[in-house]
Amino acid sequence: MLQGGCYCGAIRYVVEGDIFHGTLCHCSDCRRIAGAPAVAWFSARTVDMRFTKGNPSTFRSSEHVLRAFCGTCGTTLTYQDDRSPDDIDIATASLDDPEAAPPQDHTFAGERLSWMRAADGLPAFPRTRSEGAG
Repeated sequence: MLQGGCYCGAIRYVVEGDIFHGTLCHCSDCRRIAGAPAVAWFSARTVDMRFTKGNPSTFRSSEHVLRAFCGTCGTTLTYQDDRSPDDIDIATASLDDPEAAPPQDHTFAGERLSWMRAADGLPAFPRTRSEGAG
């Protein structure tokens, strides 16, 4: 079981079950929403993740994407794509132990900032994994 939450403690969650698709996302949406050069995410089955304290605020960052965050401190928490309703992406840095879900690749590396160099040897995909490695 993994546990996490927001910076101020108003929102807490647990993830039970397997996690997958650990990534560092370099897309401009994630960068702007988090105010960071890349955002680490991991995925879980939607039924395996639940909020145990508080209710996050949400907004649609695009037609198919719902993002959740703490309405008090602003911590980015989740990303859900309506086209994959069985999966939820969770911000790795919101875990109590982020080391428990290290990234396995880079997605949207085609949008990576020029001064953000990866020397970790992980696969890098220009966009999504399904579109192939670059």
